Amino acid sequence: MGNYNDIYNKWKIDPVGFWQETAQEIDWYVEPKKIYSNEEDSPSWFADGVCNTCYNCIDRHVKNGRGQQAAIIYDSPVTATQLKITYQEMQDLTSYAATMLLDLGVQKGDCVIIYMPMVPETIIAMLACARIGAVHSVVFGGFASKELATRIDDAKPKLIISASCGIEVNRIVPYKPLLDEAINLSTHKPQKNIILQRSMHISSLKEGRDYDWEECMKEIKRNNRHTDCARVQASDPLYILYTSGTTGKPKGIVRENGGHMVALKWTMSHIYDIAPGEVFWSASDVGWIVGHSYIVYAPLLQGATTLVYEGKPVGTPDAGAFWRVISEHKVVSLFTAPTAFRAIKKEDYTLHYLKKYDLSHFRALFLAGERADTETIKWAENALNVPVIDHWWQTETGWSIAANPLGIEKLPIKYGSAGVAMPGYDIQILDENNQEKSAGEIGTICVRLPLPPCCLQTLWQDTRGYKSAYISEFKGYYSTSDAGYKDEDGYVYVMSRTDDIINVAGHRLSTGGMEDVVASQKDVAECAVLGIKDDLKGQLPIGFVVLNAHVKSSDEEVAKAIIYKVRQDIGPVAAFKQVVFIPRLPKTRSGKILRGTLRKILDGQDWSMPATIDDPSIITEIIERLQQCGYKDLGKQV
Repeated sequence: MGNYNDIYNKWKIDPVGFWQETAQEIDWYVEPKKIYSNEEDSPSWFADGVCNTCYNCIDRHVKNGRGQQAAIIYDSPVTATQLKITYQEMQDLTSYAATMLLDLGVQKGDCVIIYMPMVPETIIAMLACARIGAVHSVVFGGFASKELATRIDDAKPKLIISASCGIEVNRIVPYKPLLDEAINLSTHKPQKNIILQRSMHISSLKEGRDYDWEECMKEIKRNNRHTDCARVQASDPLYILYTSGTTGKPKGIVRENGGHMVALKWTMSHIYDIAPGEVFWSASDVGWIVGHSYIVYAPLLQGATTLVYEGKPVGTPDAGAFWRVISEHKVVSLFTAPTAFRAIKKEDYTLHYLKKYDLSHFRALFLAGERADTETIKWAENALNVPVIDHWWQTETGWSIAANPLGIEKLPIKYGSAGVAMPGYDIQILDENNQEKSAGEIGTICVRLPLPPCCLQTLWQDTRGYKSAYISEFKGYYSTSDAGYKDEDGYVYVMSRTDDIINVAGHRLSTGGMEDVVASQKDVAECAVLGIKDDLKGQLPIGFVVLNAHVKSSDEEVAKAIIYKVRQDIGPVAAFKQVVFIPRLPKTRSGKILRGTLRKILDGQDWSMPATIDDPSIITEIIERLQQCGYKDLGKQV
């Protein structure tokens, strides 16, 4: 497709012309003439364009001859189910589901909350909302009632779509009691719910309020009641996605229809190198931004086949689960969190399971979500013999800020870097005085305004909150709240969140840099380094370490090797002397390590169990381990 520098410079010279040309990849009812506008301090891309996201994801592919191609492959090892749904079948299903929403009173501009597990109906529900111009807000299935209630009160949905249950590795999670309690707690009361009954657990439904998904769809199918795609403005919201924080007013990221489609369609060809008809797998959950962008919208906009996986990287049934899926479904590219590969590496370092499967068709592995440590990238490269690409983006942006654009050209891989800036992003490293840092110097990673298409332009009904959180600290810039640096070649190194830069005796140090060193030890499966209070030096680093299975060295020997390595690579200034070995790290369901909670516990602060935690029992394990190691005055749960 050309040369990265040429394409990036083409954008920089004429950003409006670049995105106007890119927008030709989308089918418009009315083509936009106003490419970017910032009228009344309300930025928007393609504001005068008229379009429909569902049409671009589904209907146009049927029209152009892809009706019999698989749009979705559903693979659920936890229910022993596999299913393929063609684009033609998706057109019918989204059309019928749109009719169901209209029958239950949902209109263009209304909000619908979707509280669902990883099943095809979740994607059908999202696209049905887009089809009629309703705004969807997906809440991760199984989120606690209190957190769901805060989102109900903020989004004020006309209706909620849910399921009777979600399926974990060894348990069933009933959703209906959680939903009922959330509605009981919320001030806003949606009048109706649609419930997908799963055979593993059937929920009781209240007449006049709860409607059975299958029963509604049967009646609509029987009468062949289709609903066409509504015409919406490109600036109309497609969805609201709340960030994972649960204190105070939740931050609802708003995604507009037009810019969202233009940017995501571009990324599939240029970053991920995926052609129409190929199988792309994003091993995430639809409840998170990766699931929105790269399970649902981007692959379908491209006319690719997307894979919906209801399982885990290990335990469903073993550490070969990902290899099986790639092999069976001819996946050409996988996008997942580094934590997934650390889990596989921990359980099967010698790749016993990989030897069973044919991955000759597999081309690339993309990692994002957590910082990808060098050791895990090298292990994956050796295992798969394909490019392993660390790239970096946020819920707020919806697509890559920095990456290695395989569809343009494969740039040299630099371990520890998330790649180079993508078109649309003018990345600068700034100090607290808005001054640019020199190459190699750590500062706050910022993006010069305006942000490109797809990125948030505001928060849901909270413009003041948007400005305060993102664009007030550095005038003329969007603050990512990530700390890092650029090298002399423009490669971006994301070291940690800005609040994870620790101050050791006046020296500002990156915990991310220390983690990379710790993770490089052959016995280490994964780790987290954070700074804890110290009366003498202000803060001191502590490393939480999970060892690979079948490690023969003693904990004391491994700890000595880790401490020596950090001293050697970073220097005595790091004052790294504390290592705590634990069986598991606490993570969110999207794979992010809960460093903030660990820090509060060690600093003796009150802490609450994060709503997004994958397994609360891990925190109990860690507290017991800390007490065994002599740590006192730990924070108390409130």
